[in-house]
Amino acid sequence: MLDSSPSDETQSKPAKKRRIGIDLFPLRKTAAGYNGKAFSGDFRAALNVALLAFPQGMAYAAIAGLPLRYGIFGSVVATIIGAFFAGSKYITLGPTNATSVMVLSSFTVLGIVSEQEAVSNLPLLVLLVGIVLVIGSLLRVASLIQYVSRTVITGYITAAASLIIANQLRKTLGFDFTAEEKAEASTFFQVVDLTIRHLSEVQWATFGLSVATAAIFIVLERFVKRLPSVAVTLVLSSLLAYLCTRYIPNFSVALLPGLNASEWGLTFPANLSQESINLMLSPAIAIALLCTLEGNSIGKSLAAREGARLNSNQEMFSVGMANIGCALFSGMAASGSLTRSQLNVGSGAFTPLSGLYSGIIMFASAFVLAGFVQYVPTAALAVVVISIGISLLNKHQLKIVTKSTRSDSITFYVTFLTGLLFALDFAIYIGTCVSIALFLKKVASPEIVEVAINDETGQIGHLSNKEQRSDPEVSIVHVEGELFFGASELFRDQMRRVADDVNLKVVVMKLRNAHNLDATSCMALEELIKYMNERDRILLVSEVRPDTMRIFENSGIIKVINPINLFADEDSNPTLSTAKALKRARQILGGRTPKVSIYAKEKRP
Repeated sequence: MLDSSPSDETQSKPAKKRRIGIDLFPLRKTAAGYNGKAFSGDFRAALNVALLAFPQGMAYAAIAGLPLRYGIFGSVVATIIGAFFAGSKYITLGPTNATSVMVLSSFTVLGIVSEQEAVSNLPLLVLLVGIVLVIGSLLRVASLIQYVSRTVITGYITAAASLIIANQLRKTLGFDFTAEEKAEASTFFQVVDLTIRHLSEVQWATFGLSVATAAIFIVLERFVKRLPSVAVTLVLSSLLAYLCTRYIPNFSVALLPGLNASEWGLTFPANLSQESINLMLSPAIAIALLCTLEGNSIGKSLAAREGARLNSNQEMFSVGMANIGCALFSGMAASGSLTRSQLNVGSGAFTPLSGLYSGIIMFASAFVLAGFVQYVPTAALAVVVISIGISLLNKHQLKIVTKSTRSDSITFYVTFLTGLLFALDFAIYIGTCVSIALFLKKVASPEIVEVAINDETGQIGHLSNKEQRSDPEVSIVHVEGELFFGASELFRDQMRRVADDVNLKVVVMKLRNAHNLDATSCMALEELIKYMNERDRILLVSEVRPDTMRIFENSGIIKVINPINLFADEDSNPTLSTAKALKRARQILGGRTPKVSIYAKEKRP
């Protein structure tokens, strides 16, 4: 455990203060307690992360359909800038599968298919992502993300993984789509259809190299886990391609374009017109939502393993600032990376400064290794990207979200199929709406049960039929569940059916276990009272908790009920409130005393 580390100090008392708001420069607190031990742990973790992030950056740029430098420099800028604003070591920033495929999907839907168009529009998209995240963190909306079902994210990631794999297959087979075809291929099924049409163009040399690369990667992943498998796979595949080209006649495969690190520089958005902003805003919001979901999930999971807590809004602010930096310095959309975050913490990182060191190492590597990128086969990188996509298909999570409940299963399949048929950002919105709708439907079913007092035991229990009432003129109704706007109409209609009994004169409604009343439920209650009064029936309300009583008072509904017909709940004597209501029912019935036994005793003053 890292009990004495600066990162743990930032999670103690000062962290509680920061959870109230945003610390605009939290790194100064980390630096104040920094020491040699922390530096050693941070640097070791940074080196390991850099070895993974460099080839991953190339892969994520390929997924997004961008020049490779955008993935590499996106990793550099995101980790460096994120380190200055992060509140913990638990989230390592950079391009990810999710953000990369979302960028590709967004541009494709907008008709931006050429690399030049994508590069021109990328800074504005990423800048809007950063601004949305920063504003969201200042408004403290990160805590609201918990209301987005994990099932939605699983459905989205599964659809995204499918699109990643489909988009890279043609590169492993040695052919490509025309510009017109790329403009049409905005969804999974469209990409698959076009790929099938081009199967006659397969280049067997490229396909053979792809199979060999896949074999290398699988062997490394299974038997040599200590090595950075992505980087080693690309090196060995490049060596194999070189040897085949030299010694096998007519063997030829496409290679990646060279990486020129000197091209790194400012990339301020070229077009800030209202029309361009409106065009990019919807996908930017979707990417920002995804970044928050992804980062929070990763950070909270890793923090929980060490008994620490995560300031979600601070981390959201950090991701936002990192994206603004990426927009201005040749980077692509960035989020929290699961693999790099796990590697960072597992390698012994002490503070967020590990991200800063990692970014510096990657920046230097971009200049040192730039000349070697041009020897990497395009098919080799495509195989690595496909393997990353396959790793996103988590069988365990898929089983949970499809088998746990019917609502989860519906939410998953709606999100997944929407992601295959339409744009991925649309899938997130639809999945979230379906998830919330099913949840509201589930909780918007209050249980209304007619109960009676047993003459022998004095206990209140369920009434199986109306003939069992001790007095046919008085009904005791127990209401349990949520009474917010989604349940109010059902509650009103159920109560009407109870009140429609021709024998009834008084209905006693118990509200101890009814929760979350709002304006809509108050109006529904008012309509119910008017309905009953028109039929010469009286509603008495018992077991009214203090919070419910305040709502009645603030809304003015207490006057409609009539205070004399309202009975507050008694914690020390649960049956006293209903006993008082039954006494009131006796008064209302006048000389016709109902056959109701009251077993509760009132407390003496």
